[in-house]
Amino acid sequence: MPSETLEEYLETIFKLSERGEVRPTPIAEALGVSGPTVTATLKRLESRGLITRKGGAVVLTDAGRDLAVDIVRRHRVAERFLVDVLGLNWDEAHEDACALEHALSPRVMLALEEFLDNPEVCPHGHPIPTAEGVITPVEGRPLCDLSSGSSSRIVQVAEDDEAMLAYLGSLGMYPGTEVTVCEVAPFKGPLLVEVEGATYAIGRDVAEGILVEPAKAK
Repeated sequence: MPSETLEEYLETIFKLSERGEVRPTPIAEALGVSGPTVTATLKRLESRGLITRKGGAVVLTDAGRDLAVDIVRRHRVAERFLVDVLGLNWDEAHEDACALEHALSPRVMLALEEFLDNPEVCPHGHPIPTAEGVITPVEGRPLCDLSSGSSSRIVQVAEDDEAMLAYLGSLGMYPGTEVTVCEVAPFKGPLLVEVEGATYAIGRDVAEGILVEPAKAK
């Protein structure tokens, strides 16, 4: 079984791979470690057959992906427990879930999922892999792509920035919340949005990390 450190690397590589090619520098930035530390750890992962290096890119092997998906599953189920049962704020749960994910055995995981009524997504709207490793993508489009007058429902927000999650939480912008775009400033300016009767200016970079779907007709 990989160490907690190696599991953290596998999880990070998997999440980065969902956005495109993975390089060592983004891994270092995501984990808050130095370049030499990443290089040494990647060599350990490669020696265990969990990654390969192709032209400088880091690629998970089948075995590495299986482990990474299982870690993501444990992390997101742990977040659901911390938020739904213990009442932690969604921006605080990430760090504690990082600690819990390494301690959850398969038996405890199954019991925890059953206790939580088999949740499909984490508190931030990201899919929870099944025990078989199946991941059902969340459908949506970035809030920043909507035009003025569009109403939508939040389905997912970026999960790794605690400060951003705290900010969105202060605005009540959680998955399931309806949001209306009132105005879109030109030249990649902010969006003016209405959330539960209140109006806020949202930066374009923030809106890029919020996935939405059309609001259901009332």
